Amino acid sequence: MRVSVFRRAHFNAAHRLHNPNWSDQQNRAYYGKCNNPNYHGHNYELEVRVTGEVDPETGYLIDLGKLKKIIEEQVEERFDHKNLNLDTEEFSELIPSAEHICYVIFNILREHLDDKYELGVRLYETPRNYVEYPAG
Repeated sequence: MRVSVFRRAHFNAAHRLHNPNWSDQQNRAYYGKCNNPNYHGHNYELEVRVTGEVDPETGYLIDLGKLKKIIEEQVEERFDHKNLNLDTEEFSELIPSAEHICYVIFNILREHLDDKYELGVRLYETPRNYVEYPAG
């Protein structure tokens, strides 16, 4: 029996969208308010999808308690109440756009989950804007 299970999480983080290869004027023109030199923040909502075969012995696809712990330790503790540009290795040289944040989270979680699971990550930057990886 193939199913998907979902776990939601939340973290708050600040960032600035800024391409160091562009002039300040070009950055302001392209990114607008998101290029604020003093940064700005979001209340990110994260949705993690794990897909695979249900274990007939346990009745579980994955222990959601273990998945919760992985997300807390690997994502929430790493990014919550951080300035993504300044406080994280992942974005020291990568523009912390929602697209990049989602992709980075996917790769972090992928390292901590068994290969037998398919993984999907959806990241809401606002209630109306979200990114999903892999694209579906």
